[in-house]
This record gives sequence, structure tokens and C-alpha cells, in this order.
Amino acid sequence: MSIVADRLSVIKPSPTVAMNTKAMEMAAAGEDVIGLAVGEPDFDTPDNVKEAGIKAIRGGDTKYTAPDGRPELKAAICRKLKRENGLEYTNAQITIGNGGKHVLYNALMASLNPGDEVIIPAPYWTSYPDMVLLAEGTPVTVQCPVEQGFKLKGADLEAAITPKTKWLILNSPSNPSGAAYTWDEMKEVTDVLLRHPHVWVMTDDMYEHIVYDGFQFCTPAQVEPRLYERTLTVNGVSKAYAMTGWRIGYAAGAKVLIDAIRKIQSQSTTNPSSISQTAAVEALDGQQNYRAAWIESFKRRRDLVVAGVNAAQGLTCNTPEGAFYVYPSCAGVIGKKTPSGKVIENDDDFAFYLLESEKVVVVPGSAFGLSPNFRISYATSDEKLKEACRRIQRACAALR
Repeated sequence: MSIVADRLSVIKPSPTVAMNTKAMEMAAAGEDVIGLAVGEPDFDTPDNVKEAGIKAIRGGDTKYTAPDGRPELKAAICRKLKRENGLEYTNAQITIGNGGKHVLYNALMASLNPGDEVIIPAPYWTSYPDMVLLAEGTPVTVQCPVEQGFKLKGADLEAAITPKTKWLILNSPSNPSGAAYTWDEMKEVTDVLLRHPHVWVMTDDMYEHIVYDGFQFCTPAQVEPRLYERTLTVNGVSKAYAMTGWRIGYAAGAKVLIDAIRKIQSQSTTNPSSISQTAAVEALDGQQNYRAAWIESFKRRRDLVVAGVNAAQGLTCNTPEGAFYVYPSCAGVIGKKTPSGKVIENDDDFAFYLLESEKVVVVPGSAFGLSPNFRISYATSDEKLKEACRRIQRACAALR
């Protein structure tokens, strides 16, 4: 009898973590690796937020809080949602977890019964299907190719809904594609959901503030208030405030679901870090003037990488609206041979070819449910990105 639970057989380790681990191992061995796999800002946490955390430690703010977060942070989240999204919530409708991933996982565990279906537009963040499977649900992927901007169309959503559908997971701006829904595009999706009252929508708004070229972010409950009770709006401080390691995510939604999430959290992790919660209050309520410089840097890097990838033989890359990823197609190199004679049969092969030949780490599109593509995170220095593009161009030019 195996000590490992059968349920783990249906999931796989995170491919992005695996590629980043490989890159760190190569770098530790002295190899000149450029890692473009990790999805976190390379900026430091703002000083006012760090100081709030330090003050919390020195002030002895190091004890348990309520299982799903302290009232002060819940109130700050309510203020944020009202101020930035026009959404009214009370503390009783807020849950706080150890990062956005934790909140999403808790919500699925709290709401799914065996066989319940969850619609996931592809390309998707790698963890969505596996979290659904762990909760004994059935992930239903809907292909959203570059021709439609990597976005879900109303007709495709309508076709995917069945009597077993419980959730739609919607991520805008998207990891891995950077695609973000305009108000009209979001309205097309919410109009379909209105016709199917048994379907709830779980938003992943983690990249809300990382948008370019005047793009206006919107979230489903904001676009369609009639979906308010059926929407779980998930967000966090990881990306917008460069606080990935502080591990604070949150969600706002119907009290019945929030209560169920609290029950799970009380028997698993209990409360998020008290220190991180204090810092998150400062992040949400404090000055936000550093963000403009971050967005300017990200936009410059986006444009650099899009141009650099499009200059590589066999690769094409669109220009995304947000986040800090691009999701190029490598269809033009499939079937070609490497200098060693190996045929590039899929995006996995291409990603490993880049790693082996030029020591550039990307994540293959198979991890995100839409191939043949690969993801580049441009949350690193301009110099590294320029060199990475040169290496990618050289690797593509060497194929025959």
C-alpha cells in the first residue's frame, strides 16, 4: 500500500516552478543562464510597506489573528474595492489567505462536489486545472487562440456550459498571455452568465494594475452588477506591490461562500502572517505614486521583447494589454532540426532547445493548455532581456 494518496496521481508539479528550479541549478553550477520563467516583479517592495512590516515586528504584532484575516485588513480591502472597482462589500464578505493561489484553492475546495465542472479559458495559469482536480471537480478547457486575442468569446462560453457547470474562472490581465478584457468584451461574457443562473464566476484580478497604453481594467461584478452574488472577486498584493513573498491574497463574495472558505482555512493554515497583514494594509491604503514608474518600465520591456521575438525566424508574438508576460507562437519552428539533428516536435522540445543551446529559460505552452507557444516573463532587467532576445534569435537561426 502506497503512503501517497491516489488523488495526487491526477495532478502534476507546477511547470513554471520546475523550469525556474532547473535554471537556478544551472546558475549555481556557474552557467550563464537567463531565466525568463518566474512570474514576479523584479522591483523591491515599496519602502513604506516594508517599514509597516518592520514596525509590526518591533511592536509585537506577531500573534494569531482571526483565521481568515484581521478586521483592519478586511476594511482596507473593502475601501480598495469601493475606490478602484466601484464594488461595495462588508468585512463579512471578505476572506484573506496566504496568497491568491491559496484563496482560489480554498474557494474550489469549499464549493465543488465530485463531477462539478469548471470552465477554464486556455491559455490558463497552470494551477487552475490541477486545483479543480484536487477538489474532485472536472476542468473544462476552452481554446482561446491568438486570433481572438487569447480571450473567451461569448459563443464559446455558451457552448461549454452544461447542467454540471459550477464555475467559470476568468483571469484578466492573463497569465500567461497578458490578454485583458475591455468593458465590451467582459460584457459579452457576463451576458452569457446571466442566462445561466447556476454558473458562478471566479475572477483572478492579480494583474489588475499592470496594464498599458491607457487600457482600462474592469472586473465582472463591476460590469454586470446582477452577477454580484455569483461572483468571487480574487486579488492580492503580490504583483501590484511586489510582495510575492509576503503571501497575502484576498477575495470578496457572497457571505455563504466566504463562511465556507473560513471553515476550510480554520482547519488548514489558520491565519495569514500577522506581519504581512499589517504591511498589506499600508500597501492598499498608502501612497501609490511609485506604480507609474513600474508600469513605464514594464511597458518598455514588453515592447523590447515583442520586437526581439518577432525578429527571430519562425516565431511570432502579439502585443498584450497587461501583466508582464508575452506568449509567442513557435509554430514556425515545429518540424525543424537542431544542429545536433533533433527534430523540434512541439513547444516542450523548443523550450528545452533554448535551455540547452542558449541557456534561456522559458515555459512551454503545454503547461498553459494552448500550443505551440511558450511564455516569457519580462519582469527582469532590460539588459537581460536584450541578451535573451539575441540568444533566441541565434537559436532559431541555427534550426534547419
